[in-house]
Amino acid sequence: MSDPNPQSGSPDKEPASEAQAAQTALGNTERAEPSTPGRSAPDSEPKPNLGRMFLDNLWAANTFTVTLLSLVLAIVVGAVLMIISDPEVLSTYSYITSRPSDALNSSWTLVSEAYANLFKGSVFDPEAFSGWLNGDNGWQAVLAPISETLTYTAPLVFTGLAVALAFRGGLFNIGAQGQATVGVILAALAGFLLPLPPGLHLLVAVLAGALGGAIWGFIPGILKARAGAHEVINTIMLNYVATYFLTWLIVQNGVQDPTRPDAISKAVDTSAQLPRLLGDNLRVHAGILIAVLATWGVAWLLNRSTLGFELRAVGANPDAARTAGISVTRTYTLIMVFSGILAGLGGSNMVLGSTASALTPLVVAQIGFDGILVALLGRVKPWGVLLAALLFGALQAGGNRMQSYSGISLELVTVLQALIVIFIAAPALVKAIFQLRAARAARLQTSLAKGW
Repeated sequence: MSDPNPQSGSPDKEPASEAQAAQTALGNTERAEPSTPGRSAPDSEPKPNLGRMFLDNLWAANTFTVTLLSLVLAIVVGAVLMIISDPEVLSTYSYITSRPSDALNSSWTLVSEAYANLFKGSVFDPEAFSGWLNGDNGWQAVLAPISETLTYTAPLVFTGLAVALAFRGGLFNIGAQGQATVGVILAALAGFLLPLPPGLHLLVAVLAGALGGAIWGFIPGILKARAGAHEVINTIMLNYVATYFLTWLIVQNGVQDPTRPDAISKAVDTSAQLPRLLGDNLRVHAGILIAVLATWGVAWLLNRSTLGFELRAVGANPDAARTAGISVTRTYTLIMVFSGILAGLGGSNMVLGSTASALTPLVVAQIGFDGILVALLGRVKPWGVLLAALLFGALQAGGNRMQSYSGISLELVTVLQALIVIFIAAPALVKAIFQLRAARAARLQTSLAKGW
């Protein structure tokens, strides 16, 4: 009788097909293959520890690696620009084939001294520290670099947060410069026109600066919300209005310093100035503490509050947010008002702090436009903005010493800032240059309330 099960494994039956035989042999080979070091069966594979995950992602195109390598690229390009701009060093390259050591040594001396002075002027000066140990100078000289860095950092934190907050709401606030200008105007006017006692005078002056920024932010916000006017055009135009208003106001009677023929206002009363944290010999003031509190406040607003949820929802998709019952008009207006408040606080730091004590046409400098770079470098996240502002403050503080001691133009610091932002804004370029691996997919967020 024939076997009722033709598929049975009886040796009397027909041999398996070639494909089946090959598959069976491959399976046997895999089962018999000894495990290689560092590789185990899927069932027994251990979970990677923290150190292994760090090593696996060290050379991946994640945010930290791309940012760090962008700094390296900017430093390298900056070194090349130093060499090209120095005639003496550049002349040694005319005979590099006969004496290459001259070109290499002169280039290394120029670049190393420049970046060493950049570090000494912004972070730490070993000579000042050794002088303090030997009794040649006081401890103020040791903390002077950090003091200068924090002094430059404080206003940049506010303007960076102003731009970042608007970004998260889907708006591009180019008007932080104008908002900071109006903020510094009202802060200074309150500082030398209002006869108030100490403490209260400072509080009123700071709030006046915030109010000035809020007013200048409300205008483009309501135009965007009600009329659909593009905020970029409005804020750019308002920058010019604020700048020329400042220039006109300074020379008016009651505002201009009567003892000065040039365009400068009266000095802010000492009762309205932010207290210095490390004594009168160091410029760092309480504005940096307010900046840290503002960073925490913006982070809480975005990630923990209902308004922050609405803000990010409108920034992600205004139509969907409107369908969900969120007032897009109200949200756009509030975004620009809060952004203006932050920029106004940054402007008030310029006249109530230690940078200046009176209004001049250039009192605000470029903190509003630098705030755009800070926001981009900080990935429009509050704590990232704080770190980016700290970096830019260090570059500005160290650039002053680099110019004085090494003869390097201060404009090179601006070039370094721009290069850093360019490389960070083009992660594909950094990934291609350094052959970075693709980063692991980011953990999916379960809701908008957890941030982007």
